[in-house]
Amino acid sequence: MNAGIEALWMRGGTSKGLFLRAADVPADPAARNLLLARLLGSPDPYKAQIDGLGGATSSTSKVVLLARSARADADIDYLFGQVSVDTGHIDWSGNCGNLSAAVGPAAFHLGLVPVPAGDHATVRIWQMNIGKHIVARVPLAQRQVQEQGAFMLDGVAFPAAPIELTFLDPAPDEEGGIGGLFPTGRLIDQLEPTVGAPIEATLITAGNPTVIVRAADLGLGGDELQPRINGDADLLARLEAIRAAGSVAMGLADSLDAATHSRPATPKIAFIAPPARYVSAASKAIEATEIDLLARILSMGKLHHAFTGTGSVALAAASAVPGTIASEIAGQRSHLRIGHTSGVLDVGAKAEQRADGWTVTEATMTRSARRLMQGRVFA
Repeated sequence: MNAGIEALWMRGGTSKGLFLRAADVPADPAARNLLLARLLGSPDPYKAQIDGLGGATSSTSKVVLLARSARADADIDYLFGQVSVDTGHIDWSGNCGNLSAAVGPAAFHLGLVPVPAGDHATVRIWQMNIGKHIVARVPLAQRQVQEQGAFMLDGVAFPAAPIELTFLDPAPDEEGGIGGLFPTGRLIDQLEPTVGAPIEATLITAGNPTVIVRAADLGLGGDELQPRINGDADLLARLEAIRAAGSVAMGLADSLDAATHSRPATPKIAFIAPPARYVSAASKAIEATEIDLLARILSMGKLHHAFTGTGSVALAAASAVPGTIASEIAGQRSHLRIGHTSGVLDVGAKAEQRADGWTVTEATMTRSARRLMQGRVFA
């Protein structure tokens, strides 16, 4: 008889995902992946995930495995998987910055760490996908996670309590080659995608590997909403070709085919433009004075409904370094206001120039999270 697995269904930032204890799933990667994909309802040729918990979008087809950490410098080990809706392939290559906000609360809800006294808990997270530390400041009330609050996050309809995230040393350790803030050793590269003309891009690894291009070089304004981008098959093909070329240039994939089929979740690709007035997906007018740049980011081949958390870390890191496409448009700054599809996102990044190149010591943002369901999930 199928007894099910204890699970949480949680919102973190502008994403939702299935949270499980790592000890409750098979240790064998192939068996684990089949189970996790099945729980979300994938593979699904109908691309609907009707027979599972997934929401049939990149923002809602995610899994998280948590364990109490054996590391002296961490409380929780956190592994993230991006599940392809149609194929069921799970990409474990990167982190989800949005769901990072839910890791601390989930660790308490699943009994992996005790809830301390006080009005906040500092949870030290070891992000296993990228081998980096995240520190979450989780609000508490009467030794329970405090979810209710007045913090509004654009892309989320209801207010909640704020969770402060600090991504420590989010870039890899080596400048040049595979690793470093700029894996190619250059601030701007020229890519030659298989679709369309060559294009300049900043290739950066902070939060997640990200390809940043100018919206103008794509014939776009940077203020587009999902229907405009996701309804243009030719544009999506060009963006994927650019992303794949960037993946190979960064040393993340050994071929364009591998970049598209084996590593679809990272790098992300974002296109940016100077600040301008626009209307968000919620029909809210965003003034040019409220933002430092316009930005749109794709996830799993489609325009994200808001902006990825790790993408905002990458964009903030790029804007903190002179000579990148981001700092060219927004100006060099340590605090960035991103005008995205659903509104505005604030993120900070501290960059330093050292003898071996630029590095980012930390990136910060405020998100929120909420437990939507806790119980048993069945395959």
